[in-house]
Parts: sequence; C-alpha cells; structure tokens
Amino acid sequence: MYPFARLAIGLFAATRQPRLGPFDPHVSRHVCWPWDLDPWRELNNGRTLTLYDLGRTPLAVRSGLTRALGANGWGMTVAGSSVRYRRRVRMFDRVTMVSRLLGWDARFLYLDQSMWLHGECTSQALIRSAVTSRAGIVPPAEVARALGHSGPGPALPDWVRAWTEAEAQRPWPPEAGKFLPR
Repeated sequence: MYPFARLAIGLFAATRQPRLGPFDPHVSRHVCWPWDLDPWRELNNGRTLTLYDLGRTPLAVRSGLTRALGANGWGMTVAGSSVRYRRRVRMFDRVTMVSRLLGWDARFLYLDQSMWLHGECTSQALIRSAVTSRAGIVPPAEVARALGHSGPGPALPDWVRAWTEAEAQRPWPPEAGKFLPR
C-alpha cells in the first residue's frame, strides 16, 4: 500500500520550510519501518522507489512546481528511472535523502536522488520526469518559465546524457512481447 500518511506528513512539513530555487536540494529524513522490508529484512527495492517519491513531492512543493502544475492544469509522471543500490538499509534505520533537479532536455526533467546512512550513500536514483497536459508533454523550458526561471537550463552531466543515449537505443516495445500468448 502506498504510504499516504507519510506523504501527507512530508507535504505538511514542506509547506512550512523555506522556498527553494529550481536547483536547490531538498533534504528529508525517513525511517525504514517493518512494512518497508523484503524477505531478507532490508529495505525492499520497490519501496526504495516509493521513498524517493516521498522526497520528490516535497521538493515540488518547495520549488513552486506543484503550484505551477495546478495553475496550468498540468500533471507529472515518471518517464524513466535508474537506481544504484550500494548499502543495505535495515529496519528502523534512519536515512537522509537528498533530492534535486539536475536540469532538462527538450522533453524531460532529470532529478538526482540519494539516500544516506551514517554518511554513506545507500542508493542513488536518476529520475526522468515529464510534465504533462491534455496536449501531451509540456516542454521543460515552459515549466521553468512558470517557475520564474528564464534562460536555458544547466548542461546535463555527462553520466545523465550517456544514460539518455543508452535509453534511446533500447527497443520499444520490449522484445519480450513476442513471448506473450496470442
């Protein structure tokens, strides 16, 4: 089940924190509860992505993005992700999460998120996100203008550009579709 109560608490706290600029990081703290565990008694990889939601959403509030979404009738979706898992997070561990916007290209926003435990990075996620309208994907430059940012965004880091290039090579629809019963 989605952790709506945790989301509500994070959103409530975000409304009482200072506003962030488009590239400022949002730092949040999260506890690994028993219902976040997998059979090996560590943070479940799927729940890790859910916890990253709990960092991105307050970032959107503090940066003014949620206000711009509502004012323009826009929505937001994750259009891709890549996660590195490096250290275990166990029950009752308290992790610090850093969420920040790296920049954008012609279609997508790219966010970097990481979880830290005792000064060590446990995981890092690259999130490709799209702002959407009834007409389709809203150009990120238009979203940036709605947030008060004029001019081009920063150049994406080489590792992000390499990931987007690799993703462009990936077949769609997936080749596994040929194994579906007809």
